Amino acid sequence: MGTHCCHHEPQPSPDTERHGRYRKVLYIALIINAAMFGVEILAGMRSGSVALLADSLDFLGDAANYGISLFVLSMGLASRARASLLKAASMAAFGVWVLGNAAWHAWQGGPPEAPVMGMIGTLALMANLLVAVLLYAYREGDSNMRSVWLCTRNDALGNVAVLLAALGVFGTGSSWPDLLVAVVMASLALSAAWQVLSQARRELATV
Repeated sequence: MGTHCCHHEPQPSPDTERHGRYRKVLYIALIINAAMFGVEILAGMRSGSVALLADSLDFLGDAANYGISLFVLSMGLASRARASLLKAASMAAFGVWVLGNAAWHAWQGGPPEAPVMGMIGTLALMANLLVAVLLYAYREGDSNMRSVWLCTRNDALGNVAVLLAALGVFGTGSSWPDLLVAVVMASLALSAAWQVLSQARRELATV
């Protein structure tokens, strides 16, 4: 009887509980980013905004990154670091694509529709701020967690820039504010890719 009274169910470790919460946050972030990709790419094509198109592909890349993070979450450090290398490559590719698209529109395109940019930029900012709040507690984890946080932070900064670009386009009737913001977003993506790549390589060197 004493043995029975002293029997306790095993309690989950703090790390297990933390991973469980993180997994739920990633699922929410994945759904939000996939939905916003659809909204923004349609709005970007309709309005002719390079900044919105860049932000829509950023949402798509983030949705893919959250999916990869969910897949490797329970794996070892080496597997998570290799996934981070893949995500760093995707962020770098996004940055290069946006720079090329901005250059093409500078040569061929006209001014985008500022009201559409403002409306969709506000919606995107609200979505990314929600995801950023959910992910804030996990910003100092391994390279995999850090890459997720950096993507979300860059998204929120990019949305603020899109809103500023919409004001600039509305005030000047020129496409240059839109193109400038697209270049800034590309630079953020390239900078984040380098940070994640560097941390992932350090982690792989220790295993």
